[in-house]
Amino acid sequence: MMLLLLLSNWNSCNQHRYKGQRLVFILSLPPEKLKMETGGKIVITIVIAMMVRWGWKLLNWAWLKPKKLEKWLRDEGYKGNSYNLLLMGDMKQLATMMKEARSKPLPLTHDITSYILPFHHHIITKYGKKSFIWFGPNPRMHIWDLDLIREILSRPNEFQKPHPEPFRDSIIRGLLVSEGHKWIKHRKIINPAFHIQNLKIMFPAICSSCNDMVHKWEQLTATTGSTEVDVWPYIDNLAGDVISRTAFGSSYEEGKKIFGIQKEQINLIFQMLSILFLPGRRFIPTTANKKFQKNREELQSMLKGIIDKRKKAIELGSEGGCEDLLGILLESNSKEIEEDGVGMSMDDVIEECKLFYIAGSETTSNLIVWTMVCLSLHQEWQIQARQEILQVFGTGKLDFEGLKHLKILTMILNEVLRLYPPVVMVTRATTKDTKLGNMMIPPGVHLTLPIINIHHDREIWGEDAAEFKPERFSEGVSNTTKGKGAGFFPFTSGPRVCIGQNFAMAEAKAAIATILQRFSCELSPSYKHSPFPVFTLPPQFGAHLILSNIS
Repeated sequence: MMLLLLLSNWNSCNQHRYKGQRLVFILSLPPEKLKMETGGKIVITIVIAMMVRWGWKLLNWAWLKPKKLEKWLRDEGYKGNSYNLLLMGDMKQLATMMKEARSKPLPLTHDITSYILPFHHHIITKYGKKSFIWFGPNPRMHIWDLDLIREILSRPNEFQKPHPEPFRDSIIRGLLVSEGHKWIKHRKIINPAFHIQNLKIMFPAICSSCNDMVHKWEQLTATTGSTEVDVWPYIDNLAGDVISRTAFGSSYEEGKKIFGIQKEQINLIFQMLSILFLPGRRFIPTTANKKFQKNREELQSMLKGIIDKRKKAIELGSEGGCEDLLGILLESNSKEIEEDGVGMSMDDVIEECKLFYIAGSETTSNLIVWTMVCLSLHQEWQIQARQEILQVFGTGKLDFEGLKHLKILTMILNEVLRLYPPVVMVTRATTKDTKLGNMMIPPGVHLTLPIINIHHDREIWGEDAAEFKPERFSEGVSNTTKGKGAGFFPFTSGPRVCIGQNFAMAEAKAAIATILQRFSCELSPSYKHSPFPVFTLPPQFGAHLILSNIS
């Protein structure tokens, strides 16, 4: 015991002496070295603190929050796959099923939901309408209730578009994805471009593009009177031609080049699907990624040149009036800057011009091509539509006022929009706890409004929901689903309803009327039914029809 006490005292004395020696050593260090040692400790402490903080954030983002959201969803009665730490969520299975579906055509039917959205169909079949899927660490719940859909779309400030959204944001920006005050201002500036009066002014340009396309078909059928034609490339070019004329007027040829680059960008996005959701994706040096970035720079440069040229011409008065979308947009923007001091920047105008192409041309070309396919399948409606068109316009020129008398064609177009909506689903998200119906939606949960599923839902449309029956719309849209008007929303609805829907409908009516004045059409034996969602719903394998000249 005494020995242990002596050893303990000796050790204690030596520790005090050592500490004293170390203190003397530290105090004897030069001030610069003392600062360096102290500074080093501070840096290490800060680094450790940041690592702990970011580690906690990463853990919360990648695991804790998703599991919390999953529990909330299951408590609300929603079902889906369990979340896992692979971070891709259901994306891998979704991509695999879409690739498989894309590899072959489907049977000749309008019942297309299981083909164009195979994974969503799989989840809904497995778990029911109250189901969800995982996009990375974010769950997306399917909203089928029409009252909830109407509520979501009528409250755009609370239910916003998810940000970021790599697939969408890679191509589309501008008005379509802006929110809050910026959206309000941009919508105000852009609205005049789509007023009915301006559509009337642009209508002759639309008709010129339609006549140019039909003239090419007349040349193809000049010898035999009828021939097989893949009409899709012509219709796709028609829509780009219309946007090029109506958006850029005198810069029409440059506009066509922009249209071509935009189309290539969409194809490149599909090549990059496997890396699209990876952080820092734009730095991954794949061939497709490098080409995509190069195209983006070229687009910016071309559009900036067109816009600068147009602004100078307007200022100098060397161009008469502002009769195209770009001219009207620039004029409206100038007024807004004069009145409010703030308008759209050059980058904003560029993004809106790019949006003209994607939203404007893609939506309308899809509507026109599927209308031709449906009329080829359902000859009785083709005959009725032609009779009406000849009654209103004869075989002569179309005029804007006459479009409102095309009742049968309007019914047909609405039924095509129901069966083949240009946008098959829309997604919304919340930034804070938000009440919806009887639920309090936590931030991080995305809400998917499956437009095409709802448009084909037998509970809403009846047992003949997958059939082509334009007579559903004989008494207007609001009376199609026994008063459930929210069941039909191809252009969405509410304050953020598509700004260009009147433009799209006018162009589609002009195109179909011009075609049916001169041609009858039927499906070719080589036709392959292949609606496949990109940003819209184009025919993947084209649209091979037999065109017969009747003029």
